Amino acid sequence: MERMTWDEICRRDDCRGRWVALHACRFDESTGQPTDGEVVDFDEDLTELCLRVREQHRTQCAIQFCGRN
Repeated sequence: MERMTWDEICRRDDCRGRWVALHACRFDESTGQPTDGEVVDFDEDLTELCLRVREQHRTQCAIQFCGRN
């Protein structure tokens, strides 16, 4: 997995408008917003994403919504 900034992740067409599971995610302390991480998986359906992440036994993922902007 490649570490990417949150801005880079949100510019990816396949992530925009979807929930994104991030491994080793770091957050801005003042805003609580993600700054970077490694994309594990993504989906428009949060439930489906959570099921797949759980099936992969990934317990340390942060899940964030990547807006369409």
